[in-house]
Amino acid sequence: MKAEPILDDLTRFDERSFVQLVIWRVPKPLRGSGHLFKYRLAYVVDGVCVLRYDNEAGKGDHVHDGNREGTYDFITIEQLLEDFYAHVERRRR
Repeated sequence: MKAEPILDDLTRFDERSFVQLVIWRVPKPLRGSGHLFKYRLAYVVDGVCVLRYDNEAGKGDHVHDGNREGTYDFITIEQLLEDFYAHVERRRR
């Protein structure tokens, strides 16, 4: 089985900012992750990614918030999206 796209969406908040959501189902977990998904969720303002949730092979699930990077505890895709959008809303305030 190849990687299967699950979600590929770009939503603009305004002319300066948007979110891009990309999620694939993969045949086996990426090194460092314990689930069958590869994802990249990004919040971009003025051409700069200010918030990103992703899971690179070897790094596992993590969050980039400005210049900070921290781990993310993946539970489900639904929880991932809920956590990401809540974080985006905190950043937008």
